[in-house]
Amino acid sequence: MSRFDFIQTPLSGLKLLQRKAIEDHRGFFSRFYCFDELSTIGIMKPIVQINHSCTSKKGTVRGLHFQYPPYAENKIISCVKGEVFDVAVDVRSSSPTFLQWHGVILSSKNKKSFIVPEGFAHGFQTLSDDCELIYLSTAPYSETSEDAINAKDKKLSIIWPLPISDLSEKDAKQSFISDEFKGVDIKS
Repeated sequence: MSRFDFIQTPLSGLKLLQRKAIEDHRGFFSRFYCFDELSTIGIMKPIVQINHSCTSKKGTVRGLHFQYPPYAENKIISCVKGEVFDVAVDVRSSSPTFLQWHGVILSSKNKKSFIVPEGFAHGFQTLSDDCELIYLSTAPYSETSEDAINAKDKKLSIIWPLPISDLSEKDAKQSFISDEFKGVDIKS
């Protein structure tokens, strides 16, 4: 029996995962990850890194980060405390939806995860204080392969639900997208 529903977004490859919880008077149990089920939607690489973030202030934005090959990664992002507006931007150079974005609400209550494939930049805005996220990644972090897009880039026109109250110094210094930006070349 499947413990997940996979919901396709308007951007090819970008999916929302709905965990099916088994609930009773004690609470609930839900599957967080299953290689067999995720392989049915093309996530074939093993999870090699698991990251945990905590963001204390509502309105904070983290991101939009991505990695170039050979460290391009599939990510499965879940909010385990609080609520966030999670965003993925298509930066695949050959994609018909290049530089388009899609956002979803992730929360500890809705038990959803965002499946962000290789070739997407990822970021989020906290909609409550003290948000915690878990990231499952198919590639290790590589500082030399990392890049980012400024979350305030007008070319993307991301509609953040709240005014941005905080942004790291590194994220605030990211350049805006230039005409020279060709994206990420992801080989199938």
